[in-house]
Amino acid sequence: MAPAETDQKDPAKKAAGRNRTGRTRNPERTREDILRVATAEFADKGLSGARIDEIAAKTATTKRMLYYYFGDKEGLYRAVLANAYQEIRYEEAQVDIDHLDPEDAIRAVAEITFDHHEAHPDFIRLVSIENTHRGENLAAIEGMAETQQPAIETLERILVRGREQGLFRADVSSLDVHILISSYCVFRIANRYTFGTLFDWDPAAPEHRSHLRTMLGDVVLSYLRSRPRRVN
Repeated sequence: MAPAETDQKDPAKKAAGRNRTGRTRNPERTREDILRVATAEFADKGLSGARIDEIAAKTATTKRMLYYYFGDKEGLYRAVLANAYQEIRYEEAQVDIDHLDPEDAIRAVAEITFDHHEAHPDFIRLVSIENTHRGENLAAIEGMAETQQPAIETLERILVRGREQGLFRADVSSLDVHILISSYCVFRIANRYTFGTLFDWDPAAPEHRSHLRTMLGDVVLSYLRSRPRRVN
């Protein structure tokens, strides 16, 4: 009887287990559904333009339930940001880099980022929006920086093996490589319309995909193989 009594005292918790038709729902699935819809809304309209009632209307839940799960609109936006970054880190973790030679491993990481950003343009929009807020919402997510460290650690493991085998130069850091890969992949998606308008060439068009994906790996490897410039 204890769980039932608890639900009676907490209408929000009771509602969390049922959808609008009264059927039992999966709380985790409900949360995922809210995040999916909210991602598209925030990416399209930004933090100030997105509306909680519109997000609720596009999910099988209510405005009240959104507040129950996420607290307020800023809480939902931060959950969307955290989830978006976690997705790319998850995909990177699926590559068994330790069984690839260093050059193939670097190319694999670069191509995963390329593929992810192409498949998730809303992620790129969210990053752009958060930069207009000077990263203040990202900074407010507890432990966020720590969850991103595996990306740098993965690159560092590859670089160490590459240096030991005499393949890679010693003065390039894992953060250098991360910047190089991310800037290329973000630019391709974030600037496709302005670039296309100015140069009549869409960098995200399917017919250019294979060329640009290969080019990314070539650029990163060329940088890692090149001799350091002397600074006078």
